[in-house]
Amino acid sequence: MKGEDLASSTGVIVVFRLGEVQVDEDAMSKPVIFTVSAIWDSGANVWSGSCDEIPAAADATTLDELLEKVSRMALDLAPDNHPGVDPGSIFIQVMAIREAVPVAA
Repeated sequence: MKGEDLASSTGVIVVFRLGEVQVDEDAMSKPVIFTVSAIWDSGANVWSGSCDEIPAAADATTLDELLEKVSRMALDLAPDNHPGVDPGSIFIQVMAIREAVPVAA
């Protein structure tokens, strides 16, 4: 694979020099991880999640749906609330809590 192809497929800038591969670390974005706290609302049968850092809050019937909603919000709000953050470096972590449910015997 040529250097240009590798760089475009991985997002990493690669410089070939005397047979060695060097990575330009200044060009790499560090991951920005936003943590969403989620709790199951048994009365409404939804997951309620929020993250003050984004800021965002949403409800969804599944954790996957909640992750999708918050991810869209994070990407939409990042330019205004986190102007120096590359959208490709944004990651969403969901910390979920739900009451233990006994298993039927």
